[in-house]
Amino acid sequence: MVDSFEDDMRDARELTEAFWKEQFAKSGWTYRPITDFIPYTGNSGPSCAGHAAAPKNAFYCRKGHFIAYDHQWMEGLWKEMGDGSVYVIIPHELGHAVQAQLRADFRHNIQAELQADCYGGATLASLVASGALNVDEGDGRELLLSLEAAGDSTDDWLDPAAHGTAKQRQRSFALGYNEGVEAC
Repeated sequence: MVDSFEDDMRDARELTEAFWKEQFAKSGWTYRPITDFIPYTGNSGPSCAGHAAAPKNAFYCRKGHFIAYDHQWMEGLWKEMGDGSVYVIIPHELGHAVQAQLRADFRHNIQAELQADCYGGATLASLVASGALNVDEGDGRELLLSLEAAGDSTDDWLDPAAHGTAKQRQRSFALGYNEGVEAC
């Protein structure tokens, strides 16, 4: 049976949150699940701390502790790049929710973004190792393509919107995948 886009979105959220619940419990802490998972289209997304949602985007909102995503954009990535795109983006955004709960503070936005990529890699590796997710031939390529597509064209660390170049994002994701949360 082939999963639908909706199945993959639900699974990416639920499995990632279960992973973080377990990680927090290992440290004696309690993970607080996000309050909402909001699909939107184009400019119709929810605002976050006074900032309008952007089309073709997914984001974590610290103020409301929710994730919102442009449904058409995400489904387009899923169709074009495969289900791996969902398992890169959603764990990345939930990585920001983890940062908020840990009260992580970064001097540059790019540091937070690359750590969220690392968290995404650690999440995915754990889900694969536990059997919660099956890896199909070509999935590794899908993940790399998703990270490449999301990379910045320059490595300007001072840019407040910087997420990291494709190579930086791929390297951070691989670090988490290969070495786990502790490496992030």
